[in-house]
Amino acid sequence: MKKGIMPKKQKNSSLQVVLILISGLLLSSCATTGGIVPQKTQLQIREFQTRRYDTNDTKMVMKAMLNVLQDEGFIVKNANLELGLLTATKEVDVENKGEAFWASFWLGSQATWKKNSIIEASANISEFGTQTRVRINFQRKILDNKGAVLKVEQVEDEKFYQNFFSKVDKGIFIQKEDL
Repeated sequence: MKKGIMPKKQKNSSLQVVLILISGLLLSSCATTGGIVPQKTQLQIREFQTRRYDTNDTKMVMKAMLNVLQDEGFIVKNANLELGLLTATKEVDVENKGEAFWASFWLGSQATWKKNSIIEASANISEFGTQTRVRINFQRKILDNKGAVLKVEQVEDEKFYQNFFSKVDKGIFIQKEDL
């Protein structure tokens, strides 16, 4: 047998293995991971952003919301009882040291990576008959290491809002009971 020449039978089996591997890769890249998630309507979002309390004491409800936001690390920017307006922000470090290292390694001073996340809260508190109605929304901004905005998105996680309102419920209970 000459050097560098494979027998015909071995060539065919090697080719078959390569074709099987390529086919497997192509088929796996076409697989879906769970389908399309239907987008929430504005009405659905508004529903879980809103809560009604069985009191017309809007000042007490606003105070409970202020306390919860501050407990969660938010800085209150504006609180206007007459308008029922409450705004607050929270900054979170989201930097991944590995991502920062590799971006700097490959791109030097031109490198950018996720650095901070700013969560903004905006609430409307209003008297509604014998109740107080609260609507709050949260928005998240992701900034890079140079301060540029990478992404802005409304928080649409229903559990996030349920958790927030659960804390407000407890705060209102504590204020009503003078604990």
